[in-house]
Amino acid sequence: MQYVTKTIKGIDGSVATLTGYIIDNSKEIDPDRRRPAVLIFPGGGFNKVTDREAEPIAMMALDAGVQAFVLRYSIAPSQYPVQMLEGAEAMKMIRANAEEWHVDPKAVTVIGFSCGGQLAASMATTTGDDVMRENGYDPDEVRANGLALGYPVLTAGKYRHEGTITKLLGDKKSDQAMLDEISCEKHVDAKTAPTFIWQTVTDAVVPVQNSLLFINACVEAGVSVEAHIFPQGPHSLALATAETAAAGNDAQIEPSAQVWPSLWAAWVERNFIN
Repeated sequence: MQYVTKTIKGIDGSVATLTGYIIDNSKEIDPDRRRPAVLIFPGGGFNKVTDREAEPIAMMALDAGVQAFVLRYSIAPSQYPVQMLEGAEAMKMIRANAEEWHVDPKAVTVIGFSCGGQLAASMATTTGDDVMRENGYDPDEVRANGLALGYPVLTAGKYRHEGTITKLLGDKKSDQAMLDEISCEKHVDAKTAPTFIWQTVTDAVVPVQNSLLFINACVEAGVSVEAHIFPQGPHSLALATAETAAAGNDAQIEPSAQVWPSLWAAWVERNFIN
């Protein structure tokens, strides 16, 4: 097992941290194995990067045989496109080290939770492509091969989460061109990676319509999408178990949603494990 930590400097001088949890190859089993990888974007409303959707999600991925990388991206006062470009650099770094880290460079996926969903979707759609080019990235070289989303913030339209959009855009939060630019559902096309998405109907923080709009955009664009809309549970469920419930918040232990990690693992196996 390898445990690696890399720093990524944001364009505003802030610093992000990429932490890798890497399964070593075994000469006895398969010395040349290349595994799929997942780049994890925890949530936190750009006020923090929550622990609840960081290492526990990495452990979930390892259990499925997937190399895991957690990006602790810059938070407020950093604004768009700082975090997205940090994600692009993380993707570039994972693929550049694919041999050392036993990663299949054609099976590098992303998963994002809450506000991290916006960042993950930016890595798998054409959201922000022009900005990436302006900052020296080829969008096709850093685009994810698969996209997974948990109760994601995706739209800056009618069903947006106001606090997230304000933190992300600052004084540009009323600029319609910027709102359109970061609304990921508007940037789904044939380039969009196969998608896995889940949320609860009763999410009172980020409206479930964020997921529904993105699902519909995938369907209209002919993008493979697997969607699971659970009947109940609050926002920020993480694994929906006691392992990731915030201290004193038993509502984040939600049996109806606890199946999502096994559904995600099966999706990864069908799409990215040969």
